[in-house]
Amino acid sequence: QLQFVESGGGLVQPGGSLRLSCTASGFTFDGVAIGWFRQAPGKEREGVSCISNRGLRTNYADSVKGRFTISRDNAKNTVYLQMNSLKPEDTANYYCATLRPGCPGGPTGSWGQGTQVTVSS
Repeated sequence: QLQFVESGGGLVQPGGSLRLSCTASGFTFDGVAIGWFRQAPGKEREGVSCISNRGLRTNYADSVKGRFTISRDNAKNTVYLQMNSLKPEDTANYYCATLRPGCPGGPTGSWGQGTQVTVSS
């Protein structure tokens, strides 16, 4: 079964940086696109960024373009999200998921526990 373990979240001041990791198992990792999503309290889950199976294609939400960078290491079954110039509105629980049919695409419905990012002074 698909499993995701997200890590790297924490408390950071505005303007700071974090690097999130998503390690997956239970499927052929280099065969699927992966996306990062986030959900803030009282809000719907939203897509943040995605990356194609071999990393040749990426996509970003307008709200994070120029600040976030997605990458993947297929040898480690891991996708990363480098987040720079963080803003309070980036505060949310961040999740990863496989996508269909690719990047961009819709989540397939299997979610990990997520990792909490809090941006506050």
